[in-house]
Amino acid sequence: MPIRKLGFLTIGLFDGADPRPGHESTLEIIQLGEELGFDSAWVRHRHLQYGISSPVAVLAAASQRTRRIHLGTAVIPLGWENPLRLAEDLATVDLLSGGRLEPGISVGPPMHYDRVKPALYPDTDEDFSYERVARLLRFVRGEDVTEAGTEGFEVFSNRVEPHSPGLGSRMWYGGASLRSAQWAGENGMNFLTSSVVKAEESEDFADIQLSHIRTFRAANPDGRVSQGLVVIPTDSATAEQRAKYRAYVEARTPRTLTPQGPGRMLFARDLIGSSDEIAGQLHAHAAFPEVSEVAFALPFSFEHEDYVQILTDMAGKLGPALGWTPAS
Repeated sequence: MPIRKLGFLTIGLFDGADPRPGHESTLEIIQLGEELGFDSAWVRHRHLQYGISSPVAVLAAASQRTRRIHLGTAVIPLGWENPLRLAEDLATVDLLSGGRLEPGISVGPPMHYDRVKPALYPDTDEDFSYERVARLLRFVRGEDVTEAGTEGFEVFSNRVEPHSPGLGSRMWYGGASLRSAQWAGENGMNFLTSSVVKAEESEDFADIQLSHIRTFRAANPDGRVSQGLVVIPTDSATAEQRAKYRAYVEARTPRTLTPQGPGRMLFARDLIGSSDEIAGQLHAHAAFPEVSEVAFALPFSFEHEDYVQILTDMAGKLGPALGWTPAS
């Protein structure tokens, strides 16, 4: 099927000694995405690293610099968040953006939990199961949180405020397993697939991703699915850029050959070449024909001008080669 919605994903790297320019670069890239006709821009989430740690705050800023493009998180690891407070922030930004927020979340213990627990949850034992996601969904969808009342001149609400009525239908789960795909579908979420999956029933990345999509759709036929892969079109790249891009891909290729670690995580190969070449590779990908939305990931460590070139080629050449029409 042709691609109806074209998006991109950035990690938003910055210099720890001078973090503002990196954040400004991310906002400029999102603005460029809107100018080029992209349907969505997504930001990653990193804690105790030199990437965006507060994507909701960054997207609040982006919402005031754009008017049309949808703004997503891919993904917020919910183990780092209080679901009620996050629900307040998400609804606030959704209202400020005019209903353009696309929150993607995942669940599980925070990375390196043994090391960060004394700082993050020193006095509590947290539940990192799917119930943590279910709580967030209830709060976002406007279900009662408490029995409120009036105290003097103060009026309280039973639900999380502010409430943004359409936000509940735009909640995404970033899943890498069959169980996550089924849970997301059964709970009325949309489903983000990425360049990492769990090698459960196969060691072929495309076949695994296809099984996740079909499992999700069996549970939620009307839910949206977005595919995320690292895609690097080189149509207008300089010779120096092409050499750098290929070195980047070659360094990352070995990890795509076999499942990695005790979790047997399998990484997709980065796609690099002309837009026509990449379009051919995507059409041959078992999972790609099943989706009508994509959020192609920008490489982590490139420069601002590299992202400008890649996004320009994505919108001007790759997208149309996939049947996509830029938004106006």
